[in-house]
Amino acid sequence: MPIAELQVYSVEEADVTGGVCVVRVIGGVARAGQVYTAGGLRLGLARIEAWGAPRDFVDPPHAARVHLTGPMVALLSRGQVLTCVPPAGHALADLEAWLATDPPLCEEPHPGPLRALAVARTHDETLSDAERLRWGRVALAAVARGDYADDAARGVERAAVRGYLIERFGPGRGGDPAELCREVLALIDLTPARAAAEADVWRDLPRDRILGLRRIKNLLPWMALVRAHLAADDPLRAAVDAWTTVAPRLP
Repeated sequence: MPIAELQVYSVEEADVTGGVCVVRVIGGVARAGQVYTAGGLRLGLARIEAWGAPRDFVDPPHAARVHLTGPMVALLSRGQVLTCVPPAGHALADLEAWLATDPPLCEEPHPGPLRALAVARTHDETLSDAERLRWGRVALAAVARGDYADDAARGVERAAVRGYLIERFGPGRGGDPAELCREVLALIDLTPARAAAEADVWRDLPRDRILGLRRIKNLLPWMALVRAHLAADDPLRAAVDAWTTVAPRLP
């Protein structure tokens, strides 16, 4: 997808927090939630109005009235081009601020690429632990905003991020291992015994049940990964052990 670009026609109003401009889209697709750069500074595209009504997006060569955030708006001039910052170009602080506000993130950065970016940064050992933990929270926020087939599919992605953070940074800073285990168990609609029975005849099962067993198999490693961090008398240990025994039998 081409990177979105806006050409300023006029600045209608502006203050230290942002302003309203009339722009023409000259490239890509402008969407509420994008971040643009001008003069080395960032501006957020908060809202779009076109054809007399609010819009989620506007494409070339149409014009629109846009609400931008950031003090740079007051310095914009006619003809100036604003360029959308692609996902990999977003600074961590920008993403954290953006994820904490409305409107929600739209296509750039789309929750999928944003999750991939954040997970890669979380695993980047050249960064400080504090930065990696912050990227982990961005990854979880991206998972929360993403489109998934069901709660279990979203749960696999969420468990992967949370499990890694706990394993790498330990309980507390990395998260709560008991909470992760409870969250995973809540997504599983079978008992270990029933799952084992279905696993024995999985080739004869309907496709949706086979996929269900595979989804369970994808969830289980994250409980096993954090088991050592559970309290010795926590009954969750027994539940994790029961599922860990079943895991190799699942398709």
